Amino acid sequence: MVRHSSRIELSLSALNKNIRFIREKTGPDVIFSSVVKANAFGHGIDPFVPMAEKCGIRHFSVASSYEAYEVISARKAGSHVMIMGILYDSDLEWVIENEVEFFVYDLQRLEKARDVARKMGKKAIVHLEIETGGNRTGLPEAELGKAVRFISRNGDCITYAGFCTHFAGIESLANQFRVNRQLNKFSELYARSTKNGVKPLLRHTASSAAALAFPETVMDLVRVGTSQFGLWPSPDIYNLHLQHTGNVKDSPLTRVLTWKTDIMHVKNIKKDEFVGYGTSYQAEHDMTIAVLPIGYSNGYPRALSNKGEVLIHGKKAPVIGLVNMNVFMVDITSIPQARPGDEVVLIGRQKKNDITIRSFSEFTNLINNELVSRLPAAIPRSEVR
Repeated sequence: MVRHSSRIELSLSALNKNIRFIREKTGPDVIFSSVVKANAFGHGIDPFVPMAEKCGIRHFSVASSYEAYEVISARKAGSHVMIMGILYDSDLEWVIENEVEFFVYDLQRLEKARDVARKMGKKAIVHLEIETGGNRTGLPEAELGKAVRFISRNGDCITYAGFCTHFAGIESLANQFRVNRQLNKFSELYARSTKNGVKPLLRHTASSAAALAFPETVMDLVRVGTSQFGLWPSPDIYNLHLQHTGNVKDSPLTRVLTWKTDIMHVKNIKKDEFVGYGTSYQAEHDMTIAVLPIGYSNGYPRALSNKGEVLIHGKKAPVIGLVNMNVFMVDITSIPQARPGDEVVLIGRQKKNDITIRSFSEFTNLINNELVSRLPAAIPRSEVR
C-alpha cells in the first residue's frame, strides 16, 4: 500500500484518562456527548468514534447530517447521534429513519420534521435550542410558547428530547457577565416553557469549558469537544482548575494526538546561501538541513516559517525558510546522526522533548481547535495504546 507523507497516532490510554477526568467533574449520571464535528477536531471520525465507545461513550454530537452519517458508519455500539447545526430538508427522512436527534431553532424546521415523521410513521427526535443571548442559532423567545404547544399537540410524531442553549464564549472570563445573563435567561425560559407540564427529557448547556469550570451549567447532558482530546479550552479554564484544586501545576488532561513525518532529504549548505523560496533565510554558517515532505497544504501552518520547531532524535530542530505547499526545511546541524527516513515529530513527544499544540498558537494566532481541525482528512489516523 502506498504511504502518505505524514501520519497521525491517537492514544487510547490518553483518551480514557481524559474522559475519566471530565466525568469526575460532571458526575457519573450526566450523559457525556462526545462532540466530533470537524472530523473529530481533526482526529478523524472513523478511528475516534470506536475509540470513544471503548471508553464508554454512547452519545455523539455533530454539526451536520453528513457528519451524522459518518458517525453512524463508524460506530460499533449503536451509539446515539445528535446534529447541532445544518440539517437540509432533503436529509430529514434519513435522519428520522436512523433515529438521529437534531436541534430545532425555528418553527419551520419543527413543522417540516412533523410532516416527514408523520409520513414515515416514525418519530422525529428534537432538541429545542433556545436563544439566550448568543445571537447565533436559537429559537426566539417570542416563538417558544408556540413551539412547545406544537410539540405537545404532535407527540405522536415528535419526541421532545432536549431543551438547550449555547454559551457565547464561556472559555474567557471576560465574557462571564454575558454568560451569567444567558444562564439566567435559560432558567427563566425553561420554567416558563414547562409550567403547563410539557417537559423535555433532557436539559443541556455545557461545553468543555463549562463542564470543567462552571458546575452550575452541568445539567443532564454535557457536549464535550476540546477537552476530551486533551486540550484545555483556554488558559482561563486551566487557571480556574488550578484554583479549584489548590495546585500550582497539574496535568489531568493528556493530548490524544501525535503527528509524525519522516526526513525526505539531507543536504549541506554553505555560509551565505539562501534556503528555500525567496530570501527569508540566509545561512550564517555552514550547516546541514533536512527537507520534510509536508507543508501548508498538509496542515502545517505557513506562519511557522522561520519560527517553528520539530523533533528529530529527541532534539528540537528549528524551521528555516518559508513553509511551502508540500515541503519545509529544518536545521539539523546539531543532529549529525539524522538521515533520510528518520522519524520526525511535528506534534507530540520524542524522548524528553515535546512539541505541544499550544506552542503552534504562540506563533500563528491559531487556537488549539483551529489548528487540529485543519489537519487534512487524507492523513491516515491509527489507534495506539
